[in-house]
Amino acid sequence: MSNNADEVRANGGARGRAPTDPNRQLPKRISLLGYTIQIPAAANDATAAAQGDDDYINPQYWPHDEYSSDVPFPNSSNGTRQPGRRRVNKRQEKPKTIPPQYPWATDLRAQVHPLTTLRSRHIQTITGQVYCRNCDLKYDVSLDLESKFAEVATFLKENKSAMRDRAPRNWKNPTMPACNVCRHPRNVKPVIADKKRAINWLFLLLSQTLGFCTLDQLKYFCKHTSSHRTGAKDRVLYLTYLALCKQLDPEGPFDLR
Repeated sequence: MSNNADEVRANGGARGRAPTDPNRQLPKRISLLGYTIQIPAAANDATAAAQGDDDYINPQYWPHDEYSSDVPFPNSSNGTRQPGRRRVNKRQEKPKTIPPQYPWATDLRAQVHPLTTLRSRHIQTITGQVYCRNCDLKYDVSLDLESKFAEVATFLKENKSAMRDRAPRNWKNPTMPACNVCRHPRNVKPVIADKKRAINWLFLLLSQTLGFCTLDQLKYFCKHTSSHRTGAKDRVLYLTYLALCKQLDPEGPFDLR
């Protein structure tokens, strides 16, 4: 029996393996991602495979190269993972000053000159553009600065405590006047510029039509006047009226509290 076993081992085992060459250099084994891979020492892979090594794996059946240690990870130049790049904010900051949009406006966004400055420059009339929905026409309307501001300021002084930091109904839903062209009642609205920096804030104040502004436009005004700009539209609208009156009359009773 021992002679038969020696013969089987000499002939490569019961599985029919090729006889092992005693002078053959032992292959190298490496561990890669849980795989044990045997790299034959023979120059010709076909020869090594033909020798019947059970642990031999043809290189074409190795794990894919994207999992190989020879392939670097993304964002890597030496095979090691590198920290991600910091995001760079390419958005340019807006300049603090702009060209004055109107003779009564300053070079700051959402800012108008005080009454003292306007009087010294002999600015007595504030002009704005309106649009009639009935006749589909746009035309200019002029308002007297002193008398119209006196109306707004008096109303605010008399009703400030009752407002409770909220715009009243007549400010939230302004009454539209009749058209000067077709005479159709309640069809005229102020033309509000698409660009917020070009909005004619003083004209909207004197005509008491700030309520036609969107909440986003009112928040823009409050943002650039350092006013509180969160909350419902009636609160933001009230703060806009208050801030504009404060710009015209810095000494007047137009503080929030």
